[in-house]
Amino acid sequence: MDQKTISAVTLFIPCLMDSLYPQAAQDLVVLMRKCGFRVEYPQDQTCCGQPAFNQGYFELARKLARRFLGIFESAECIVCPSGSCTAMVRKHYPELLADEPIWLEKARGVGEKIFEVSQFLTAFVAPKKIRSRFLGKVTYHDSCHSVRGLGIYEEPRRLLSQVKGLELIEMDDSKACCGFGGLFSRRFPEVSQAITGEKVKQILATGVEWVVGNDPGCLMNIQGGLNRVKSPVKVKHLVEILAKNI
Repeated sequence: MDQKTISAVTLFIPCLMDSLYPQAAQDLVVLMRKCGFRVEYPQDQTCCGQPAFNQGYFELARKLARRFLGIFESAECIVCPSGSCTAMVRKHYPELLADEPIWLEKARGVGEKIFEVSQFLTAFVAPKKIRSRFLGKVTYHDSCHSVRGLGIYEEPRRLLSQVKGLELIEMDDSKACCGFGGLFSRRFPEVSQAITGEKVKQILATGVEWVVGNDPGCLMNIQGGLNRVKSPVKVKHLVEILAKNI
């Protein structure tokens, strides 16, 4: 698969982005169109099942997985602005549906054509097509599912390096968990906040104005940690940066 063979991208917008970061979802549409793709968005898409899966409600997760596969199996290429949701579909659907041959085949097929947005852009889009400008100092947070589950590290940095006016300053351990972990932050709030506090200290030590990431849940959690210490630093999704002044 290469850009010349891809005419349309189908967007899978995670629940948290739909609810909390709709601007990033809209920016993704703008970005994909600017890169020359027809954009499709199935209106009946819902949760990928990750919260149920993480809590051990596997039958509910299977039900949501089958629904997801039914909606997206005909897509030419799927782009998702979340490492954790992409990992859920690509890595965990085959585990969930291992005993159902027909659905397992569907899961593998969809898994081969779903991409986290930074993976997709670096693999299929020429840098000259992503013309963006953003003035400011930023640091990048590597979410656990992205860096460990999908092996994403260089891709977002390569994209940020192409943004005019942007200065990327790395924190000491960008791969350290932010403490969110989905429902982990609700079940173990004290532990979660302690982990978030360490992440916030690393961010503040860089002297940046913005924290950039590719997972809405992490961004929401990090912003909460920054707010608790009354920091003016704000979060942005990677897509919001790339869509500026295109």
